[in-house]
Amino acid sequence: MLMPRDAQDLRQIVADAAANGTRLELRGGGTKAGFGAPRDAGIMSLGALSGVIDYDPAELVLTVRAGTPLADVQALVAAEGQMLAFEPWGEPGATIGGTVAAGVAGSRRVTAGSARDHLLGLTAISGRGEMFVAGAKVVKNVTGYDLPKLMAGSWGRLGAMTELTLKVLPRPRQTVTMVAEGLSLPAAYAAMACALGSNADVSAAAYVPGGEMLLRVAGFAPSVEARCAVLPGLLAGHCALRLLPDAVAAPLWRRAMTGADLRGSVRWDVHLPPRHAAGLIDALRPLGIDWAMDWGGGRIWIALDRLDETVRDEAARLGGDARLVEAPADMRASVPAFHPRQPGVAALEQRVRRAFDPADIFVTGRFREDADADQLFA
Repeated sequence: MLMPRDAQDLRQIVADAAANGTRLELRGGGTKAGFGAPRDAGIMSLGALSGVIDYDPAELVLTVRAGTPLADVQALVAAEGQMLAFEPWGEPGATIGGTVAAGVAGSRRVTAGSARDHLLGLTAISGRGEMFVAGAKVVKNVTGYDLPKLMAGSWGRLGAMTELTLKVLPRPRQTVTMVAEGLSLPAAYAAMACALGSNADVSAAAYVPGGEMLLRVAGFAPSVEARCAVLPGLLAGHCALRLLPDAVAAPLWRRAMTGADLRGSVRWDVHLPPRHAAGLIDALRPLGIDWAMDWGGGRIWIALDRLDETVRDEAARLGGDARLVEAPADMRASVPAFHPRQPGVAALEQRVRRAFDPADIFVTGRFREDADADQLFA
């Protein structure tokens, strides 16, 4: 395993790989190594590129090295009464660079946005072995192309991020969960849509099997109390609400946010229009699925033991897409991790990728669309 000591060391390793035709897999904490097809490529760990470069709580801006553990970043900003707005999550060992590169966002994403919305700037090494800087340490920066938005969610296919500048936000003084129980899927969707569209400023909405619909209300204590008092009346035509103790709410939110503890050897992450969430679950029930719903119905985790693409087919039928998150190696080798793109979109994506990595240094076989890119330009 290659372990560059700093950005210049990393740049030299990538440049040497480009000259020798070597392929490199970028890795932070390795917590997402099971995503994508099995592959045989040299591993380059960015774990040594760790530490805080600059943090100005008054300006709500944080600059850190990509290999900094996510838990350390969260603890740092929490000590200042702040937070990463997109509510990232990860297994122990996850890094901030890997989290942003994977586009990880939690339940608050439905109202606060994703990682790409809070990545202000970055420094990275392209597949050419060249260092580039994008964005700036300010919230408003519209000059040129918005490369931070391109790098967030790129899974290390465009380059190796070495530094990230993130916008942080004040942490809510109080956060409470309200729950409605015994709701059907259509009733839960209607209630979540009503809550998220109301003036009660609900920051997250989820639904888990058993009929429990969760609503999160956060902010200053008097505001939270007032909004929690108003919500039952706003949703009176949909359901009855009650406060849920934090100790009970926390594992339910984790299940909805991460798909953790779902039963099944295959796990899918489905994104689709929330109004179709109930239809997807109903269509897949005969397969014996376990599931959890977040983002007001916009994200559904599906777990089952079926080794085919039925989940992806049903998601596409309803205007959504499905990523294969976890599966046995044989299935990951034959089923693409990402939902297949339309030919025009796939060709554009590959042109962008090759602008950063013309020698395919970061093409490891993890993603089929990269390995098969030559067919798009034949």
